[in-house]
Amino acid sequence: MSSSEPTTLRVALDVKLGKNVRLSGFVNLYGCDIGDDVKIGTFVEIQKGAKIGNRCKISSHSFICEGVTLEDEVFVGHNVTFTNDRFPRATANGKLQTEADWPCIPTLVKHGASIGSGAVLLCGITVGENALVGAGSVVTRDVPPDAVVAGNPARVVKSLAPKN
Repeated sequence: MSSSEPTTLRVALDVKLGKNVRLSGFVNLYGCDIGDDVKIGTFVEIQKGAKIGNRCKISSHSFICEGVTLEDEVFVGHNVTFTNDRFPRATANGKLQTEADWPCIPTLVKHGASIGSGAVLLCGITVGENALVGAGSVVTRDVPPDAVVAGNPARVVKSLAPKN
């Protein structure tokens, strides 16, 4: 692990860091698995149970919550937000919610996919291999492999699949 500002890192003891992970200042990592040769930008939070594959790049101000898996070589642009709860609430039966009060719904981003800056990915979806999510998109359903999606809600706008 290398860092330009080691005093600003918040890396919990339960984080599994791969080889050659590069962390920028003001990151917050806890209970997550980070693969080899990953670059994590400034002001990124990665929560417990999240899994980051090898050779991923996660740009500044992004939030990767519990239940998210990024396979190898995934790009996450600036200010990308993942969710893990379809019906978030502050309270349950008049008391602040705990982890026991809601199910964590997983999200999978497959090998080589790219998520544009400012995108929001709702939980329970899969972004296919080599897919591209346009900047500012709100992804509410699965993204096919090799597809480019954009908009709110995100829709397929073209295919990147090679033509035979």
